[in-house]
Amino acid sequence: MDHTHHSSDPTVAELRGGFTSTRFVLVEPSHPGNVGAAARALKTMGFSRLVLVSPRVPHVQSDPEAIAMASGADDVLASAHVVPTLADALSGVHWSIALTARLREYGPPQWTPRAAAAVAHEQAVHGEIALVFGNERTGLSNEDVERCSALVHIPANPAYSSLNLAQAVQVLAYELRTTYLSADDAASETPVVRDVRDVRDVRDVSAGQGGPAGVRAASDEIESMFAHLESALVALEFLDPANPKKLMSRLRRLFARSGLEREEVNIVRGIAKHILLKTRRPDDDAS
Repeated sequence: MDHTHHSSDPTVAELRGGFTSTRFVLVEPSHPGNVGAAARALKTMGFSRLVLVSPRVPHVQSDPEAIAMASGADDVLASAHVVPTLADALSGVHWSIALTARLREYGPPQWTPRAAAAVAHEQAVHGEIALVFGNERTGLSNEDVERCSALVHIPANPAYSSLNLAQAVQVLAYELRTTYLSADDAASETPVVRDVRDVRDVRDVSAGQGGPAGVRAASDEIESMFAHLESALVALEFLDPANPKKLMSRLRRLFARSGLEREEVNIVRGIAKHILLKTRRPDDDAS
């Protein structure tokens, strides 16, 4: 996947690290018009990186309805990358946000868009980040949500909370733009948040950024770690694959709060490797 994108917004010339290291991912979008409108939403906020996961309409970038709704953001639409899976879309990403329309009992930490934007700015300094949006009708699956580092819920009118996909993209892109542009002027100020939970969560995440940070682990490295750890827990008989309950979901939530570095992922995988070696039965070696 080619990641050499540059914002056309002159006001962000000195902030390319945030604007160009942020990608917006649409998972299985159904309507070409929404894809075009999303491209327009990104360009108005100074972003340009759009990734489409298995869109329903093949070659949606050249669809007349998409082009019409892009309304001048044809360059963002034309340069959109199409990939088969969310794992492909998150390749090289070390931190990601999943937009969810409903509260979830399990999964990563959940914030408002403004609180998430504050953390996103901190994370974008360290490398690639992504915002992930689900299908217009069904949203994101639990599996997709658990691949991400955090959740965002737009606190819309509870009596009518239906947001169009492109509108949701616009809300998140606006919050990110506001945070990215104001970061230099207010680097030492506490991010503006909307409730007590946001204050706590932003403080918790920021606390981990105080010391020297190592290289952040990419999404595919983290997924490999979870697969390795799950195998080790099964070997220990701590995890019953026939009745896993929510163990791995809770572990994902735990690790999502820590902002994993590559060295930390390697430590966990090293532990898992030795668990598997120690629990190997003698007849396994004979075979």
